Amino acid sequence: MVDPHWVEGFAMLSSYGLRFDLQTPWWHLHEACTLADRFPQTQIILLHSGLPADRSAEGIAGWKAAMTEFAKRPNVAVKISGIGLPGQPWTVANNRDIVRSIIEIYGVERCLFGSNFPVDSVCGTLDKIFGGYKEITADLGPEAQKRLFHDNAVQFYDIR
Repeated sequence: MVDPHWVEGFAMLSSYGLRFDLQTPWWHLHEACTLADRFPQTQIILLHSGLPADRSAEGIAGWKAAMTEFAKRPNVAVKISGIGLPGQPWTVANNRDIVRSIIEIYGVERCLFGSNFPVDSVCGTLDKIFGGYKEITADLGPEAQKRLFHDNAVQFYDIR
């Protein structure tokens, strides 16, 4: 995100009506903030939730701070996906706080659920993971769930 040639290519996206899926760990989100500020007309969708793999108190605090700063840009959204923990089965207990923190920080309007299959198959089935997302968001109600599981993807990716 700091390479001038890469940024030159990124600058062309908006002229073609394109958006950008960004996969970067949270400790590089300061670079993504600069990019989002420089190109406010380009929609950026952060993949895999900013990669919150370090679930220590320090890791989560750093992740939340970076995600909160990135969320200040109106042209960014987050794809909630790829949040399984290495070597552990996917569980609601392991992932509830991550999912709810993202939704709290970005709002239902700028979040969507995504798949990281087949990679995530090492920690759970598609049904287990998406069932977990449904359980985690059940109290938000059907309107919010429709946005998170469908409507926001249609909007951000201009699906017709």
